[in-house]
Amino acid sequence: MSKLKKAAIWTTLLALVLKVIGFVREVFIAKEFGATDYTDGFILAFTFVTLMKTLIKNGFNSVFLPQYKKNQRKDPEEAERNANSMLNYTVVLFVVLGGLAYVFTPYIILIYGSMAETTEMVAIRITRFFFLFTVIIGLTSVLESYLQAVRSFVPNQIVNLLGTGMATVFIVLFSDLWGIYSIAYGFITGLAIGLALQVYYLYKYGYRWTLTFNINKTFAKTFIVLFVPSILHASVGHINVFIDKTFASSTVSGAVTYLNNASLLMSIPSAIFQSTVVAIIFTLLSEQNEQKDKFKDTLHMGYQIGLLTLMPIAAGLLLLADQAISFIFERGAYSAVDAQNTVTVLYYYIPLVVTQGLLLIPIKAMYALGETKQLLKISSTTIIANVILNFLFVEWIGYPGLALSSTVVSFYYITFVSISIYKEMPAGEMPRLLKLIVQVTIPTAIMAVPILLIEFFTPIHELYSLFQMMILIPVGAVAYVIGLYLFYREGFNRVVEFVRRKAKKA
Repeated sequence: MSKLKKAAIWTTLLALVLKVIGFVREVFIAKEFGATDYTDGFILAFTFVTLMKTLIKNGFNSVFLPQYKKNQRKDPEEAERNANSMLNYTVVLFVVLGGLAYVFTPYIILIYGSMAETTEMVAIRITRFFFLFTVIIGLTSVLESYLQAVRSFVPNQIVNLLGTGMATVFIVLFSDLWGIYSIAYGFITGLAIGLALQVYYLYKYGYRWTLTFNINKTFAKTFIVLFVPSILHASVGHINVFIDKTFASSTVSGAVTYLNNASLLMSIPSAIFQSTVVAIIFTLLSEQNEQKDKFKDTLHMGYQIGLLTLMPIAAGLLLLADQAISFIFERGAYSAVDAQNTVTVLYYYIPLVVTQGLLLIPIKAMYALGETKQLLKISSTTIIANVILNFLFVEWIGYPGLALSSTVVSFYYITFVSISIYKEMPAGEMPRLLKLIVQVTIPTAIMAVPILLIEFFTPIHELYSLFQMMILIPVGAVAYVIGLYLFYREGFNRVVEFVRRKAKKA
């Protein structure tokens, strides 16, 4: 089995484990702390640090990886020197920025908007704590690109797993002692362990660190010019979710928590897809940027796998939103009212399962080709549009309007980015993509029919939410596979091939 196939299997498994542990963490947070000003304050601070981590990871990866691969083909020795110099400059920058941010935290948190007094206090304390460890947070994101460059994908998933897992352990062990701050302490502890693991695997695969700041000027200039635009391109969805939560902090108590929990559930499928399939596809695109036939086929494969996976999940989540939220969150301090408020937000977020998951495919493709000017124009307008729509929709339907705003903006973004990348492809590729969307939509619609029939004409709602999902999910999956067989045989064959591979490994 090839290294990439093994990586795909392991990263997928680890991503699934990560999401399960993430569920457990959120269950404990909901049970211990409910939806209060304390949880709002923590979530604002935690959203800020995860946004920072995402910006670094996506920005660095989108620019560094293709540039490094390009230089490595021409001059391996210079490529390694540039990589070391870039890493050293980055560490110095993290130390300086972390120190400054710690000092000015009370002013930085003004971006969260108008908050309750308790929310503001918690947000300041936890944000300041995170700034103390900017080097750890930043380096774990940066080293993801270095590991991907040597086709090592598994350690990056383990880092995320450790951060989430240790946060959960600290809630269980220390919530009575440290309260909601225990989550932040556990998260940083996990990242520190993960950083050591990343360094170990880098050395295992041949990377050797040297203390040098001798970087090629062309490499540095290209990196600097592309880095800021790449942050907007690859992370606009995360930025808009963060903007949603800052707006929510000035509405009602618990609104930030409702948006956080709904967006968490919405983001699980797209996060797994991005951290596994997209990471591998981007590596292939970076290697194939001068082989146009392979490049376009890899691009189409990314859309195909994404649509086949994400569209039925989005439809299923729409149909089973009540059951999913109730099972995950409704316990302890998290009331039935809190759960219903979360479901309301989730309905508006659900289209993001598809759009946010697929978004990195065209973005990464454009970076692999070095086409970034059009991306900058589009991504800049999405953030402005989201702010404007947030004002309008909050006045219209309250804090759920913040989720609707992100969804509308996401549709706009992926539409125009896809059009931009397909302008670089042969003429028949755009119709091929549109046909693919229709081919996957039909079996997805067929999947919904038996689920709706069971919900409307049987007493299934009298069962516990978990038991409802145990019945409805398999029914929907079977209907979806039948729909694929009847209306999209190529997609059906891909599913069958996947199942056969799993069966052989079992």
